Amino acid sequence: MVSTHSFKNTLSYFKDPRLLTVFFLGVASGFPWVLIGSAMSGWLKDDGLSRSSIGLFGLIFVAYSINFLWSPFVDRIRIAVLGRFFGQRRSWILTTQLCIVLLTYLVSHLNANQDLATMALFGLLIAIAGATQDIAIDAYRIDLLQNHDSNYMTAGSAMATSGWWTGYAGLGSIPFILVDRPEWNWPAVYLVLSIVMIALMITVLLAKEPQAERQAVHAQIESQYLQGLTGYGPRRLFILLLLPAIILLILYANIGYPYWPAEISQGYQFTSVSLLCFILLSVFVKLLVDLNRKITRNSEIENTLYGSPSTVFKAPSHSPLNRLLAWLLTTMVAPIQEFFARNGSKLAISILLFIFLFKLGEAYLGRMSIVFYREVGFSNTDIAYYSKLINWGVTIVFSLIGSIFTIRYGILKGLFIGGIAMSASNLLFALMAVVGPNKALFAFTVLIDGFTSAWGSVAFVALLSVLCNKSFTASQYALMASLGTFGRVMLGSYSGVLVDWLDGNWALFFILTSVMVVPSLLFLYAIRKPINRLIQSSELKH
Repeated sequence: MVSTHSFKNTLSYFKDPRLLTVFFLGVASGFPWVLIGSAMSGWLKDDGLSRSSIGLFGLIFVAYSINFLWSPFVDRIRIAVLGRFFGQRRSWILTTQLCIVLLTYLVSHLNANQDLATMALFGLLIAIAGATQDIAIDAYRIDLLQNHDSNYMTAGSAMATSGWWTGYAGLGSIPFILVDRPEWNWPAVYLVLSIVMIALMITVLLAKEPQAERQAVHAQIESQYLQGLTGYGPRRLFILLLLPAIILLILYANIGYPYWPAEISQGYQFTSVSLLCFILLSVFVKLLVDLNRKITRNSEIENTLYGSPSTVFKAPSHSPLNRLLAWLLTTMVAPIQEFFARNGSKLAISILLFIFLFKLGEAYLGRMSIVFYREVGFSNTDIAYYSKLINWGVTIVFSLIGSIFTIRYGILKGLFIGGIAMSASNLLFALMAVVGPNKALFAFTVLIDGFTSAWGSVAFVALLSVLCNKSFTASQYALMASLGTFGRVMLGSYSGVLVDWLDGNWALFFILTSVMVVPSLLFLYAIRKPINRLIQSSELKH
């Protein structure tokens, strides 16, 4: 593929001042992962908790893998007071940031050994607030950049990735630097982190709300659902009951199947719940197909009677049940339905499978990295300077380099190069496990790992961004991004169990994480042509 952009033209995309806002919002997006990730893992490790306990504690990140369940509400619900002053996107961001500040302050008053359950609860609430903040920030970025040259989306992805790593690695070095000093302890460190979060709120106060016309689109879709539900009979109740039942099943599976009957083998959890969820989804989809056919027939009748496809059919009256169902379907179902209708079911499923597979190896590596560094023999200060600060700087530099390459040569090539590099870089961690606490090797490994993660992440985020419909930005991006997070959360949470099963053989563990990346690359190669057509189609719209 021959580049259509000169190096100078490629760099010109980064002169846009909107990208500075995207960067600082990225910082705010990455920071909660410090609060419930590396900092909390360090706290728990210092207080003597086991590897398996620390790994399973990461289940609180499940909020990031299922945030698509409530992401449609970020598109539709306007926060009463803040919404009038800050707009749809910024009011949601500000509300979630206020929650994170308060919860972090409360964590600073806990003792890890005595208040472990409370710490887990507050950690879960921070994760929910952080995951909701991500929904609003991602939607803000796409709304801000989507109506321009699509290469701005790639540049925005680089700035968002750089910002995220600044929040996670750059600011994430603060707790490890402080806690190694004799006058500091982890509760005091968390008090400082709550103040840092307050400072991060300045960006959303100064930013401008992007223009959007999604309310008119939502109103039109809702009116179509209303017209279809009129005379739909008792099937309306099935739709009303099935939707929350499916959501509750997904939640039940993601929080570890609580209260599963002891007499039933634990191995049947996934199979039984998945089968039940599949059955309910099949019935729900069948009802939606019938409803859409009814809407289509009504539209044809409407066009015949009124002679205009733009005329909105108005039923004499609508019952409260119909209005509730129409609102719920427009909010929670229409975004997914639009994604599958626009891409076709086969390609849509293929895209979602690739997204899930792409981050799998990184999931297992990332969750246990802090524990690995400590067991190999590095101090908290070493982790702060090498794992956090070096990784931070490397990620920013290579995010920009990766975005320049992606703008010039395309998202697909960026994904292939990033994926191959991610797989290879994991082998350096295996070498560290054999060599021991060698700071030069530590620095080199972090350098390469930061490069590969940044390069892959920029292309990955750019792909997700261009696949979104601007009327359902929050919902569709969250659906795709949560699948990428699913492996990091649900499967990555068992990384400590895997290390224990390997009897602490870290070298073999990291070799396995390297192999985990390969299936996603093979899958990407198989669907490269239709994905490339989608990307090109998106570019032609601008």
